Amino acid sequence: MSRAVTVTIPHELGRAEARRRIEAGFDDLSRHLGGLGAVSKSWEGDRLSFAFAAMGQAISGSVDVADRAIHLEVLLPGLLAMMAGKLKGRLQKEGQLLLEKK
Repeated sequence: MSRAVTVTIPHELGRAEARRRIEAGFDDLSRHLGGLGAVSKSWEGDRLSFAFAAMGQAISGSVDVADRAIHLEVLLPGLLAMMAGKLKGRLQKEGQLLLEKK
């Protein structure tokens, strides 16, 4: 059974800079995953839809970018759904680091 994890992360960057950082973050993720699997992503307006599949597990989701916050939703398949609570905390922490004003 799959499970959705949702996280809302406030930011002070403005929509364009938040979107640029999210794009860069997904590019980094693709590089780090190497040969494990490919990340596919596409923008429609200010919504990024993404998917990743590796070792028989498929993860998908979306990121909605607004002027003062982003909303992330990740759909986890069966086995990974059991780790949803831990993953939610990690997504929140990494997202805040990515979007902190520097």
